Amino acid sequence: MRILLLLALAAAAGPAGAAEDRPPPGASSCSGCHGPIAGAAVPTLTGLSAESIAGALAAFRAGTRPATVMDRIAKGFTEEESRAIAAWLAARGGT
Repeated sequence: MRILLLLALAAAAGPAGAAEDRPPPGASSCSGCHGPIAGAAVPTLTGLSAESIAGALAAFRAGTRPATVMDRIAKGFTEEESRAIAAWLAARGGT
């Protein structure tokens, strides 16, 4: 009976890491422009660290990094949201 209860609780919780697999708000739209191919018109995020991605977002937000649209996109996120997006992207290889 105890094993059945544990199995039921595990099934109700869902797959391990399911919450971690959900992208934070805004993260899933990054792949719309930033694809996996290096050398494309829009740079790939593949292989970048969370620190690198978050730093780029901060620089875009501050206006210290040249941009066409990323400065406006980055201003739509707080620093905390940017870090969450960066961590999520980096954990998936940047795509």
